[in-house]
Amino acid sequence: MFARLFFAFSFIATMAGCTTLPKPEVNPNSASQARHQAHLQEIAGIDQFSIKGRIGVQAEGKGFSGSLTWQHSKINDDIALYSPLGGQLASIKKTSENVTLEDAKGNSITAADAETLTQKTLGWQLPLAGLADWSLGRPSSSTIQASTWNEQGYLSTLKQDGWDIQYENYANQNGHFLPSKILLRNDKVYLKLLVESWSRITDSSTANSNSSN
Repeated sequence: MFARLFFAFSFIATMAGCTTLPKPEVNPNSASQARHQAHLQEIAGIDQFSIKGRIGVQAEGKGFSGSLTWQHSKINDDIALYSPLGGQLASIKKTSENVTLEDAKGNSITAADAETLTQKTLGWQLPLAGLADWSLGRPSSSTIQASTWNEQGYLSTLKQDGWDIQYENYANQNGHFLPSKILLRNDKVYLKLLVESWSRITDSSTANSNSSN
C-alpha cells in the first residue's frame, strides 16, 4: 500500500549516465594520505546536523525524485520527503527503539530499522545506518572494503556495507569541508543526494574541549 501511494506521487528519475560511476582522480601519495587522516579526524566529532537538499532514486525499474529535509542527532533522525511540487509525501522518524514511516494521509508503519522499513513501504532501501557518516564524507564504524581520496584528503570513493559511494563537490560549512553531492549504489538501488544547505552542525569533540578550558 505504501509503495503504491508513494510512487503515485513520484516519477522515473532522469539520471543519464548514472548506471556507471566515473572513476575520480586519485592521488594515493603519503602527503594526500596524511591530509586524508587529518580531515577524518577533524570531522570525527560531528554528531548532529540538519540538511536540506534533493534526492533521486532508481530501484528495480521505478524511480523517485524530490526534495528532503533531515535532522540528525546521536540518537534520533527525522527525515521528510517531498514531491517535486513541494507536497510532503512521507516522514521517517528514527529513535533508539525503532523507525516509523508516516505517509501524507497519516498512515504509519514501524520497523526495527530504516532499511527494512523503506524497502517494505517505499520499494527501495534507504541505508540510514551508515548514511549519517557517509553524508559527512567519512566511513561508518563497520568494515571498509575500499576507499580513495583526492589531493585535499577528502573521500572520493568508499565501498562499505554493500554500497559503492562516490563523492563530488565539497564545500566549507561552518569551518568543515563537507560533501554537497553524494552518489550511492548497490545491486538494487541507485541513490543521488544533493545537499543544498547544512545547518546546526555540532562537533562534540570541540564542545568538550571548549568546556574543559
